Amino acid sequence: WVMGGLDVIGYGELSTALFLLLPGLGLLFIHAHALNQLAFGEEMAMGRGVNVGLVHKQVLLGTGLATAAVVSLAGPIGFVGLIVPHAVRRISGADHRVVLPASFLLGGSFLIICDLAARTVAAPTEMPVGIITALAGGPVFFRILLKKRGDT
Repeated sequence: WVMGGLDVIGYGELSTALFLLLPGLGLLFIHAHALNQLAFGEEMAMGRGVNVGLVHKQVLLGTGLATAAVVSLAGPIGFVGLIVPHAVRRISGADHRVVLPASFLLGGSFLIICDLAARTVAAPTEMPVGIITALAGGPVFFRILLKKRGDT
């Protein structure tokens, strides 16, 4: 579990985790429009009728529930949450109504592809999937770091 992986997850574990995952994602999807407003600042969002305090609390709760569900199943697998949302934003723009579901679906797809690579690249042994995601995520993280450094 500490290395992260998908090899021990069965339907029983998955169905149990859905009790946390679905409400968490539901809270995030409900507040997608408010998150778009918050991107322009809290004062602007308040001026447009967003209850900023409530949105902050519910988004934090939704994120915590979804993260707890996924990490309790697969363990910590690095860089998936960094690579996929950045790629989705570059392709689709910053609208959270698109970014949230696309990141959810593409993140799962990316992780399955990385798991497949981890199982086949060193067959018959299995490499931890976190190594594959780190190989993909390291350069992406470095690129983001350099880009942010150039902006300041």
